[in-house]
Amino acid sequence: MTACPTGIAHTYMAAEKLAQTARSLGHEIKVETQGSIGAENVLSDNDVRDADGVIIAADKDVDRSRFVGKKVLVVGVAEGIRHPEQLIERVQSAPVYGGEPGDGAGGGAAAASGGSGGTGGGKERSVAYKALMNGVSYMIPFVVVGGLLIAISLAVGGHATPEGLKIAPGSFWEDVNNIGTIGFQLMVPILSGYIAYAIGDRPALVPGMIGGWIATHGELYGMKDASAGFIGGIVTGFLAGYLVVWIKKVKVPRFAQPIMPIIVIPIVATTALGLFFIYVLGKPISWVFTHLTGWLSGMTGTSAIVLGAILGLMIAFDMGGPVNKTAFLFGSGLIASGNQTVMGMCAAAIPVMPLGQGLATLIRRHLYSEQERETGMAALFMGLFGISEGAIPFAAARPAQVIPANMLGGAVAGALAGMAGVADAVPHGGPIVAVLGAVDGVPMFFVAVVIGAVVTALTTVALVDVAERRKSGAQGGAGGGAEVVAAADAAVTAGGASSVVAGPGVAEPVVAEPVVAGVGAGAGAEAAAGGASRTAVAVAPVSGVPGAAPGQGTDGEAVDVDGVETDGVDTDGVETDGVDTAGNDVSRDGHGVDGGNNSASDSGDNAPSDEVLSGYLTEQTVKTQLDADGKEAAIREMAELAAGTGKVADVDELVRVALAREARGTTGLGEEIAIPHAKTDAVTAPVVGFARSANGIDWGSLDGTLAKLVFMIAVPEAAAGDEHLRILALLSRKLMDADFRARLQGAEDKAAILRALGEIR
Repeated sequence: MTACPTGIAHTYMAAEKLAQTARSLGHEIKVETQGSIGAENVLSDNDVRDADGVIIAADKDVDRSRFVGKKVLVVGVAEGIRHPEQLIERVQSAPVYGGEPGDGAGGGAAAASGGSGGTGGGKERSVAYKALMNGVSYMIPFVVVGGLLIAISLAVGGHATPEGLKIAPGSFWEDVNNIGTIGFQLMVPILSGYIAYAIGDRPALVPGMIGGWIATHGELYGMKDASAGFIGGIVTGFLAGYLVVWIKKVKVPRFAQPIMPIIVIPIVATTALGLFFIYVLGKPISWVFTHLTGWLSGMTGTSAIVLGAILGLMIAFDMGGPVNKTAFLFGSGLIASGNQTVMGMCAAAIPVMPLGQGLATLIRRHLYSEQERETGMAALFMGLFGISEGAIPFAAARPAQVIPANMLGGAVAGALAGMAGVADAVPHGGPIVAVLGAVDGVPMFFVAVVIGAVVTALTTVALVDVAERRKSGAQGGAGGGAEVVAAADAAVTAGGASSVVAGPGVAEPVVAEPVVAGVGAGAGAEAAAGGASRTAVAVAPVSGVPGAAPGQGTDGEAVDVDGVETDGVDTDGVETDGVDTAGNDVSRDGHGVDGGNNSASDSGDNAPSDEVLSGYLTEQTVKTQLDADGKEAAIREMAELAAGTGKVADVDELVRVALAREARGTTGLGEEIAIPHAKTDAVTAPVVGFARSANGIDWGSLDGTLAKLVFMIAVPEAAAGDEHLRILALLSRKLMDADFRARLQGAEDKAAILRALGEIR
């Protein structure tokens, strides 16, 4: 099973390697791929039932529930590319998966901790990180929908009052506002619930969501006007998830086992977590809220600049949590006494977080996934209406970078507003209150907001960029990226014919249990000789693979698979590389379904296609030998080659974007292959270039080989959602064919190169 939510190339490279190796060993194999263009060749219940084992090469969460009772081997995706023979042998002696965390080779705590209990398949993100990202991904739609509905209702139906922006009771816009408010009320419970779900599976969903609801309802633990906010929701999510994992380990009589996941565990975990939060965690939170209010009251006579900076820091810290609410209620409470300047400081700081985070996604687009960029646009809109929650998805995903940046920008905005004596007559913030006439000192109010937002944006991109560079450096120091793995020590022995089924794991976006690659039990065990066997092989890719930043596509961005060809090949059913259009499915004789050899690579005499890679690669974009001897020079040479087609509007910008992509992780795929790529409007239409290097170029490839076959893919932003994914998928499959690579290397001229490349369909 090759599952790749964050990339393209390695999914299909691993699939091809496993399929080719299985055929050569006389095994029957079925490979399910889970790439950025969707699931292909999905393993059926019959496939799993008939298989003798399952290999999951994954640095992402994989639902293993359908593999209960099967031998399961868990490794990183690089193992599927580099050591397919050893994986096929090792899975035959792998432990049986019983449905609990840690079952199956490579699972459990050792894997989670990166222990050395076997040959790793590459470093992966921690379970906690993946759980947090899972919660954030499910929360984002609630933030966007709820926030935009509230913003629209306030913009059209709202008016300034001494109690804040109000909508006429009984009006249409009040109904719209109420619907948006429901979205916001569900936001934190969803975050908490799906964090818990990613850790403890379905039994953790209810306690996680109820815990998140408790966290946002301060009246349950003595906070009338505030709550623990999204930070409290993160806490309850992790508590619920790990509490459920712990409860699952309790041995119960067999008759009670069926009701444990649907009745006992949810009830016990929900009750325990709820009472723990109310009686243990809630009291300190309430204490902080009370004492912060008293502390602020004692500062009313201090410098307006200092007070504004402090209020800005507090407003920006937790966006709806106790610290934020303390500052907001302090400012709004002084309006009635005639002191409107304190609320003016708060009002200037309130929109800084969503505006700053939205601006950051525009300043450095390549640092953010497609979903994050869309959320950034919604955050900008919410910021205009003083809805600070628009920044919560960013803060939850990257707290170490985003929260300090938010606080710095908020402090700057609050201090500037305090220095200028900005006043706000209503308990609300953002540009909307100024537009509706509730602010005195409007010019300086906008100056404070704009400067604060810019400070937040610039600080965010700087901190995120530093974090990404450190991550890339750590991967490089590990010896060629996160996918570089130690050689497996399993003995590969000759045995009887066996059948192998290979496929990706993930029908669901979240794991049943946290699956962590990095440990492969069964290493060193010899496969039993003789006797036919059937193996289901599941391979999932590394989230930090060269060519894919964690949680992102091969271009460093999360991708939308809507509208993309689901098999990555022509829809006319043409079979390529021994692989049918649905994936790597072969018959029991090791050949195609028609009993013949379907590989297009068996002969170098294939007729050239009328179009190579849909016409994006032409004679103009082929160069028989690169002059460059370094990666950067090679990328520039390839960009200039592509410019000869007239499809490149700005060569320098194309080079910059491609190099920025390389900075996030090498696109050297190994096997002497590199596929640099860029999504940028520096090109007006998709274009693919190909060139060879006689001596090879150091591309930082995972296997240490120098790149001699270099493809460059460039697509405009508008086409990026599908074309580069399809092209990468096609290339990755075909380039695993050693004969095909040899024909490319040996082609005498451009015409011969194009004939060889015409085999890619």
